[in-house]
Amino acid sequence: MKNIFYSILSLAFITASCGETATKKINQDNVDATAAEAQATTSNSPVMTFNKMSHDFGNINEGDVVTTTFSFTNTGKSDLIIVDARGSCGCTVPQYPKNVPIAPGATGEIMVSFDSNNKPSLQQKAVTISANTESGREMLRIKAMVAPDPVKEKQRQAQAKARQAQN
Repeated sequence: MKNIFYSILSLAFITASCGETATKKINQDNVDATAAEAQATTSNSPVMTFNKMSHDFGNINEGDVVTTTFSFTNTGKSDLIIVDARGSCGCTVPQYPKNVPIAPGATGEIMVSFDSNNKPSLQQKAVTISANTESGREMLRIKAMVAPDPVKEKQRQAQAKARQAQN
């Protein structure tokens, strides 16, 4: 019984002492070097600093098309290039300076339009911006409370009733 106890104790000691192997030390050195490279990259990357990250249109009527402008400044150390900007659905359309270098300290605008046609109730949409920033992607958000059009609402209710009757 003592031999089993000492064997288990020895095995536990060996396992614990192998935790500081040369491989782990090398991997830690690689991690530290990678972190240093990331910091160097970060310091030279363009940075999009927005005047606002979200916009609330408040209460609007179904069918209204509303727009807002998001202003930004390149607060980084190299030229900013926006490659793409996309809305989360076809009702949200951004207009942006595509593939135009924006120098450090310079400003730009992204205009976002939202078409509330057939979008009753609370709507929350996103615009994803692909650029040469450190993360490569920036997100803007819009929202609106859309009051339903009475005629369209009656049509939607009739269609829902017809679907329920079929089932």
